[in-house]
Amino acid sequence: MAVEAAGRPRKKSGAASLQSWLWRRRWLSSALLLTPPLGWFLLIYIASLALLLVTAFWQINFFTTQIEQVWNLDNFRTIVSDPTYRIIIGRTVALAAVVTITDAVIAFPFAYYMARVASRRIQTLLFAAVLLPLWASYIARIYSWILILNHSGVLNWSLQSLNLPPADIGYTNVAMWIVFSYIWLPFMIIPTYAAMERLPESLMEAAADLGARRWRAVRDVVLPLALPGVVAGSIFTFSLTLGDYITPILVGGESSGWRSLGLGTGSTFIGNVVYSNVGIANNVPFAAALTMIPVAIMTLYLLGAKRLGAFEAL
Repeated sequence: MAVEAAGRPRKKSGAASLQSWLWRRRWLSSALLLTPPLGWFLLIYIASLALLLVTAFWQINFFTTQIEQVWNLDNFRTIVSDPTYRIIIGRTVALAAVVTITDAVIAFPFAYYMARVASRRIQTLLFAAVLLPLWASYIARIYSWILILNHSGVLNWSLQSLNLPPADIGYTNVAMWIVFSYIWLPFMIIPTYAAMERLPESLMEAAADLGARRWRAVRDVVLPLALPGVVAGSIFTFSLTLGDYITPILVGGESSGWRSLGLGTGSTFIGNVVYSNVGIANNVPFAAALTMIPVAIMTLYLLGAKRLGAFEAL
């Protein structure tokens, strides 16, 4: 009896049978694994963008402040025809571009030193220095810069202590440029460092063997190969600056440069207009139409970044 029982094939349990069946169909295992996050992504992100686009074609009744589901292009016509909104869009894109360029100029030598020069211990310390500010509250970091840059802040006090004229850059576009560049700098350093770390040391040795000095090897070898990492970082710095509205409210102010150009308040950006139309004017359709502008800009930006290989550096 024992011999017969030992000779019989054992029946697999339900769980083992299911595991064996899924093992033979690996594509189904991957599909089951990816379905929940993809479903959540489609529901939360894609569906919300689609609803936002649909809302942009509606209008608001200015007497009842109720949204009327009447299809029209009035919101987009207002954005295109009114020069005020064109100025605001151009101002927002210009500041995002300046912040991105500033962070790239600062991040490249910093990331190069971390990846190619610094020892492991120094790398750890520098990583901590880069990531530590991200642990602090976004609002706390902004207020710390307000204390530094405002008219009675640390910067003016230090300059006056040295018998120098005060900078007086608090509540200006220059202050916003400095704060934005500081806040988003870690998002530029990390992708740039990741791209440089993957560069083989043999390329630098080959450049040295061919007679290239260190700075020329960096310019002709490191910079082109690390460019996808810089572009990957620029996706974060550009998009985050493009949609931010908290920093312009807290740090911005009426800039004399914008007043001289006759452009009105220099601290008004796309995010501020969207915020005021949602929370104050209750004109959600117009806010949705204006929101589609940075969405379209970022779509074009991402397509360009993909052609430069930025997604491979993420």
